[in-house]
Amino acid sequence: MSERPKLDVDFARGHFPSLADGWALFENAGGTLAAQPVIDRLHAYVSQTMIQPGGPFDPSELAAERIAESQRLMAEMINAAPDEVMIGPSTTMNVYLLSHALAPWFRPGDEIIVTNMDHEANNGAWRRLAEIGVTVKEWRFNPDTIELEPDDLDALLTDRTRLVCVTHCSNITGSLHDAAALARKVHEAGALICMDGVAYAPHRRIDVKAWDVDFYLCSLYKFYGPHLAMLYGKREHLLRAKGQNHFFVAEDDIPLKLNPGGVNHELTASASGIAAYFDTLFAHHFRDTNLPLHGRVGRVYDLIAEHEAEVGKPLIDLLESKPKVRIIGRRTAAKDKRVPTISFVVEGRRSATIPDALRQHKLGLRADDFYAARLIRDLGLEPQGGVVRASMVHYTSREEVDRLVTHLEPLL
Repeated sequence: MSERPKLDVDFARGHFPSLADGWALFENAGGTLAAQPVIDRLHAYVSQTMIQPGGPFDPSELAAERIAESQRLMAEMINAAPDEVMIGPSTTMNVYLLSHALAPWFRPGDEIIVTNMDHEANNGAWRRLAEIGVTVKEWRFNPDTIELEPDDLDALLTDRTRLVCVTHCSNITGSLHDAAALARKVHEAGALICMDGVAYAPHRRIDVKAWDVDFYLCSLYKFYGPHLAMLYGKREHLLRAKGQNHFFVAEDDIPLKLNPGGVNHELTASASGIAAYFDTLFAHHFRDTNLPLHGRVGRVYDLIAEHEAEVGKPLIDLLESKPKVRIIGRRTAAKDKRVPTISFVVEGRRSATIPDALRQHKLGLRADDFYAARLIRDLGLEPQGGVVRASMVHYTSREEVDRLVTHLEPLL
């Protein structure tokens, strides 16, 4: 039996031209670099087919084909059908539109559950449903472990619960949650689940069918694509949802009815480059060519998870060794426990001073609440200016991590 390959990091890095300037980038949870196939497709669309798509002439037809190809491939990557995914400008906007589309489903006294851990994208819009009489309950993380405990969710679920909104992976702690188990629990209570996978998608394969989630959120610009986001919904839910587009867009015209103005043409067309990039990685590491796209993507993500655990460990080890440092999340780099989005605070230091000091070494990271403002508030970290966050992805090299550890240690 052949030995399982390891990720060829140098080969992967060769597909990201922005890495050539010497900066080691550790703010990938805020947005990853775009892979070269994405850049190429964006250039091709703008230079060849920057025209209204869908007309009865060749350039217009080609434009429509390029947009449709991206829609199809992005759906295949997460194991969905093309009409079950909506590509929009951001996850925040997609959730805002979804909350308006689902609002007619609710009656006064119905309950939704949100968390104080989630990014605000999967939080604020749902809380506003209180304005129409919906009861909003908060699933609060355990302040000792900074974990969402399933038993605490059990205590909140009732026969009035209609929707549970929860993160798949925290953009602060990097902790992974069991999507399938949460979906089963919510469905057994007779409710639906909306899961935020924005911080999950750069690190692990998405499988909306296997998990049986009702709605799933991710942002293409956080897994190597253009600055767009994608919303998945089960077909029956999208058909039932109230249209948010022009009055003449039919209620069975999904996903267009949920996307006012339609997709951004050139950026959507470039998104097919994400699938092309994963296919390039697959072909470089594996000989099996009979797998469907979703299977090929899964094999690549297996390599990614292994590499990311390796590059995350030196930083975790450093932070664990310093008595004045508090890691916000699990104190392990194990791939089954977390992704390498590592946040911390240092006793007696404003968090922003650390990224400022590292800038001279061409180390790029930030300190902030990173739009998880409720989590930062409830941890009492607002006075420090939030957390320092170092977020890695598969193109992060061991040399970059070693450089970060070397220059970070004197600041701790």
